[in-house]
Amino acid sequence: MLHCHFHAQDQLHRYACPEVGIFETAANLELWPKILPHYRYIRFLERGADRNVVVMAARRSGIPISWTSEQIVDRTRLEIHFHHLKAWTKGMHVVWTFSDQPQGVLVTISHDLGFRIPALALIVDPIIGDFFIHGVANKTLRCMKAYVEAKANKVTA
Repeated sequence: MLHCHFHAQDQLHRYACPEVGIFETAANLELWPKILPHYRYIRFLERGADRNVVVMAARRSGIPISWTSEQIVDRTRLEIHFHHLKAWTKGMHVVWTFSDQPQGVLVTISHDLGFRIPALALIVDPIIGDFFIHGVANKTLRCMKAYVEAKANKVTA
C-alpha cells in the first residue's frame, strides 16, 4: 500500500515555566523571527486577535523555504492551529498543544499532511516530511524552549 500521508509529532518538555506563558510566546508570531534564528520573517496578510493569515519564511540547513498559513489561536483550550494555504505543504494541518505535567509543560506539535500527488509520496515524504517539516519543528521547539526558560530565569533571578 502506498504511503501518501505524513503525520508527525514533535514534543519537548519545558521546565519551570508556566503553561500560559509558553502558550502566549508560541501564539505571538511577531516574536518568532526575533527568537527563532531559522525564521527569516513572518508577514501578516490578515491580522486579528485570534486569527491571522501569514507568509512564514524559514531556513532548513541553509535552504530558504516559505509558505502561507492561517493561524487560529484557541485560548480556551490552549491550542494553536495552523492550516497551510500555499506551497508544498498546502492543506497541512498543524496543532500545537500544551500540557502541564509533573516534570514540566509538554509542548506537542502535530503535523498532518495528505500528499496531493500520491504517486510521489514515497519520494516526497522523506524530503518534505522528515527533512523540512520535522527539522524546522524540532529547531523551533528547541529555540523557543531556550527563550522561554531564559526569560523565566531573568524574572526569578
